Amino acid sequence: MFTKILIANRGEIACRVMETARALGVQTVAVYSTADAAAKHVAMADEAVLIGTGPAPADSYLMGDEIIAAAKSTGAQAIHPGYGFLSENPEFVDAVEAAGLTFVGPSASAIRAMGLKDAAKALMEEAGVPVVPGYHGTNQDADFLAEQASEIGYPVLIKAVAGGGGKGMRLVEAAEDFADALASARGEAQTAFGNPDCLIEKYIQKPRHIEVQVFGDGTRAVHLYERDCSLQRRHQKVIEEAPAPGMTEEMRAAMGNAAVRAAEAIGYKGAGTVEFIVDGSNGLRPDGFWFMEMNTRLQVEHPVTELVTGVDLVDWQLRVAAGEALPMAQDQIPLIGHAFEARLYAEDVSKGFLPATGTLSHLSFPVLARADSGVRAGDTISPWYDPMIAKVIVHGPSRAAALSRLSAALDQTQVAGTVTNLAFLGALAADPAFAAGDVDTGLIAREIDALVAAPEVTSVHKAAAAQAALGLAQTEWDSGFTLWGPLRQSVTLAHGEEDVIATVEVRADDLQHWDVGGAQIVCTRVNGQWLADGKRLPDVALAGDAITVFAGYGLSFTRIDPLDQASAAAGDGNVIEAPMPGLVKAVFARAGQEVKEGDRLAILEAMKMEHSLLAARDGVVAEVMASEGDQVEAGAALIQLEDA
Repeated sequence: MFTKILIANRGEIACRVMETARALGVQTVAVYSTADAAAKHVAMADEAVLIGTGPAPADSYLMGDEIIAAAKSTGAQAIHPGYGFLSENPEFVDAVEAAGLTFVGPSASAIRAMGLKDAAKALMEEAGVPVVPGYHGTNQDADFLAEQASEIGYPVLIKAVAGGGGKGMRLVEAAEDFADALASARGEAQTAFGNPDCLIEKYIQKPRHIEVQVFGDGTRAVHLYERDCSLQRRHQKVIEEAPAPGMTEEMRAAMGNAAVRAAEAIGYKGAGTVEFIVDGSNGLRPDGFWFMEMNTRLQVEHPVTELVTGVDLVDWQLRVAAGEALPMAQDQIPLIGHAFEARLYAEDVSKGFLPATGTLSHLSFPVLARADSGVRAGDTISPWYDPMIAKVIVHGPSRAAALSRLSAALDQTQVAGTVTNLAFLGALAADPAFAAGDVDTGLIAREIDALVAAPEVTSVHKAAAAQAALGLAQTEWDSGFTLWGPLRQSVTLAHGEEDVIATVEVRADDLQHWDVGGAQIVCTRVNGQWLADGKRLPDVALAGDAITVFAGYGLSFTRIDPLDQASAAAGDGNVIEAPMPGLVKAVFARAGQEVKEGDRLAILEAMKMEHSLLAARDGVVAEVMASEGDQVEAGAALIQLEDA
């Protein structure tokens, strides 16, 4: 076993690897960018090395030479890549091994074999693994690809050959939409991967995304059963589970054997995932699954496999990389109970799941869940990296029990300081179709209106926020009184577009009478806990004028000065602003141009994704205040409109 390893990553996965390394008695070295000097993974490591000159991945976590130099200077014997960044870069693997270090993962040749989806599919066909009908060749002429799509039959999927994470992927349902979709996919693929080439595949009706965890020693491989990752939004996974609902032993054996054949065909070493697209229209059956791609690294969703098998996959990675044999044979790997993982992100669901930033003023997870996180209370969600806050993972003896535990865990998770998708996750966990196991990749799109509905805000929630705003949650015997009787206090709060005026009359240290917009609420304190109508007031976090009530997955209020409520002109549709810090990728608007509501005026690149900025109303472009290549802050005015 190694005595010291370097983790060439950041955030949640770096912390996850360090936890297992610490349990094995292995010292860890972190690398960090200028933006991550105070990050959790830096604090957890035994040593930490600053790399690069800036926060952008290209200037830090993608600098393979500096990472290798850091490993050698600290005496690390191996480099664990985590996922993302350099984890599937074969040139990096070659450089690591040339430096006399061990790469904790597969060989460069295995990564190359699976790195391009078209070549990988051809290889899988040779290995007897079923593949989806499609065109995976090298001819990238747009007219030729359109012909191939027509031969395959619509609907089809356009996919970047070097893709991942849903980037460079477009669903096309009619021939007349193909050219625009191809151009869009190519542009996104070029930005994300430096390779615009695409392949075309048949789109499976009622598709399910089921993947198999494999582990190899370079010669032979085993599988650790399947995960269902069908709950996706824009091709990105939201909630994963293991095992797949409705899975039969016959199909599990067929998929597992196919995944093992895939791994052994390329001499795979370490943890990997073979992803299949499954036709769920008539139940799961052995002839209804096809190879999609292989991820030659540890997956984000690996914890659900760990919980149903009892296997620490990072432990296995380190042992096999150090030269040990596979820890278990296929028939020794158990499958016990059911597990779910929900991905908690800083993102604004009401704005189309726009990634968000912010400083976490409060962060707490319930003991009934495993929470893998790379941030702590006080940390800032940076615009430079993926906005994941945590993975909330639960296990139960059955799917129903595990899902009930997931719902409870999400309800008890507390986040303040940024908007999150927590309410969306809670609604998804409670969705009747999902609860019944009737899952496919289109479920979220079909149910989106119900899933993004704003939670109800009651007068009690408003009273709890007002109580915190006035500092009355921890009252003493003489607080709130004058010589002549109870003192009345008022506070004005903003919740979304609504202003809330709350007035309190403190009648005793354990008794408060509230008037919230005309609603009367009596709060009493019993054994140190405030109650309203006999029910416990929700927990509240206060950070400056920002108040978060931990009900409805987190309700945000702002304490405002009633003398300072003049409305700003923003929001009238005249100014298109940057919704977050980012890079202006393209500007389509020109001064004097007439535009219609919904027209795309610019593209902002932030948090590894492209965001289209649209006209909020009809009008004429009065002024363009940003150019392609500009780095802008959140709220920066980019385009000014005027009436036609």
